Amino acid sequence: MRNSLIEVANPRTSAIDYRFEPVNGAGLDALASRLRTAQNGWGIRSVKERCEVLLGWADALERHKDAIAAALETDTGRRRIARLEVEGAIASIRGWAGAAPHLLPRPQWVEGRMNSAIRHQAQDVPYALVGVISPWNFPLTLSLIDTIPALLAGCAVIVKPSEVTPRFVEPLNVTIEAAGLSDLLAFAPGGGQTGADLLDRVDVVCFTGSVATGKKVAARAAGRLIPAFLELGGKDPLIILESADLDRAVTAALRGSVLSTGQACQSIERVYVARKLYCAFLERLVEAARAVRFNWPDINTGELGPMIFARQAQIIALQLDDAVARGAKILTGGKIERHGGGYWIAPTVLSDVTHDMAVMTDETFGPVMPVMAFDGVDEAVRLANDTVYGLSAAVFAGTVEEAEAVARQLEAGAVTLNDAALTALFHEAEKQSFKASGLGPSRMGAAGLLRFFRRKALIAQTGAPAPLSAFSEG
Repeated sequence: MRNSLIEVANPRTSAIDYRFEPVNGAGLDALASRLRTAQNGWGIRSVKERCEVLLGWADALERHKDAIAAALETDTGRRRIARLEVEGAIASIRGWAGAAPHLLPRPQWVEGRMNSAIRHQAQDVPYALVGVISPWNFPLTLSLIDTIPALLAGCAVIVKPSEVTPRFVEPLNVTIEAAGLSDLLAFAPGGGQTGADLLDRVDVVCFTGSVATGKKVAARAAGRLIPAFLELGGKDPLIILESADLDRAVTAALRGSVLSTGQACQSIERVYVARKLYCAFLERLVEAARAVRFNWPDINTGELGPMIFARQAQIIALQLDDAVARGAKILTGGKIERHGGGYWIAPTVLSDVTHDMAVMTDETFGPVMPVMAFDGVDEAVRLANDTVYGLSAAVFAGTVEEAEAVARQLEAGAVTLNDAALTALFHEAEKQSFKASGLGPSRMGAAGLLRFFRRKALIAQTGAPAPLSAFSEG
């Protein structure tokens, strides 16, 4: 029986201009069977051989990057970042291929501490089949951020991309075929049911998305006793201390909040400013925010694209209405605009905000900057930590040392010092999500590769086995 086609809207026009057939349970069964069969040979190849295959994939991506970037542009309504996603994927493959041979331990026999006749050695065994469920805000990047190290570890991978942004998969599949990876890496487009079906067919799942859906993924994975690596939402705070360089703080706050139209989990969504700087900071931030331009009608101009997902624009509007009803002031922006049929929102600065407003407690996922004053470092830390989230944060101060002292008190997996949202630009530092922002090892740094192995212990007796009489009671 044929599945119903899923219709996809263009974020710049809201027109339905793409349709695809989701992969159903039977289709996933066939994919999983094919990939598991191929993984048997892939997992026993040397890491050097796997690196060579993936470097061939990077070369294929290079050859087809224009087609992939064009599809991503339609998916997301933005051109420059679409191109950067493809370039970033190529760089990621090459970077992991260069690092992987040095990250994997070299097995050796180790003598036992209490009995030197007994020795042990580790064998790192890759999971056979990894499932990746990726979101719509960075379709290519977040489809491959877990996939690349998993393949290098020796796993096979099925990716379920977001049904909101699926167009890039077609040109990407051309590169997968060209690299000879089709029996090890497959994309399974579909909606929520496809994602649920995928969870029943893999050995480990990597999920990027909302906290609510992440909890469902974790529960289903727990039912099967498989690991779930979750990267969930954030409500990232930025603390600006009295010693901070104001112009640099404004620059970082704006970029950290507005880049990609704020549609990033590590976007700055709350700003806390020392009271002495508060008015001057607000004035300069509003001025900078008003200078930001939409990339409409010409996609080659401006800094701000449309909202990718119309439903997210509605969430932002509800948060802003709630904030105003509770006494907040909108100093610039604040309206969902319609241009060419798409949904757009200019950078929005709010003052007089409090923690009883949704815009200060719930993930916004848009270019919205609520700014609140504080009277001391202890208060700033308390406000920043007053959240169910713990993805990342930022601190601006006169020196890195002063910023570091505050950063060490924040309940977040990564803290940027004297900038904002550096985890979007720098992927080498290991970090884990705190609180409701995620679960599992870091997807960055060495752990990003090593988490795809289970460790087996080989324990060898080099002397005589102990007889039963050695344990006699008498």
